[in-house]
Amino acid sequence: MSPAPANPPATATPDHTAEANPASATEAEVASVDQVDTGYLETLIGYNARRAALTVIGLFLERMAVYGLRPVDFSVLSVIAHNPGVTSRQLCTCLGLQPPNLVIMLNQFEQRELVLRQPHPHDGRALALSLTPQGQALMAQAEETAARLEVDATAALTPAQRNTLKRLLKLIYAPPRKADKGDKGDKAQSTETPGPAISSTSAVRRPRASARRSGA
Repeated sequence: MSPAPANPPATATPDHTAEANPASATEAEVASVDQVDTGYLETLIGYNARRAALTVIGLFLERMAVYGLRPVDFSVLSVIAHNPGVTSRQLCTCLGLQPPNLVIMLNQFEQRELVLRQPHPHDGRALALSLTPQGQALMAQAEETAARLEVDATAALTPAQRNTLKRLLKLIYAPPRKADKGDKGDKAQSTETPGPAISSTSAVRRPRASARRSGA
């Protein structure tokens, strides 16, 4: 019995695409960029706020290293310094912290003898937080350093521009309530209108005078 004939070898189909259009391969290559365009990102508040924050935080970390404080450590100790007797719950609400993370920080502060935890005078389930004399001395120096570094980090701004920037940023993360907006609007309107009592009185009396002359 004769063996079956072997299958003929497969013949590769030549690719004539590159030969037909030799420039297509070159055109498909990734283009190079001489200058990165971030124009769209710079139209976003979040991008600009983040870049500004990174600039300030970078200098903060450098100058706060001597005190052994991270930004969150500084914030917690600063709130305690200006609010003796504050509770952990109040701190978490104020700074947007998770309770387990705050407990770890407070334990570290106690080990460094910076914070005292004492029974709260009005809430038996809470502890009142305060700074030790060592903690007060540390924060007095740290807050002075923070004030100086922020001026250095925003050297391109005038004092008035810094205040405006802080006010506008606060409107984003802590917008006023509608009632507050109404009160401020009423105050602004009464302040900007000179002599509101005189104007309103004359506006009310004029129709009466004209009515008398017409014999009404």
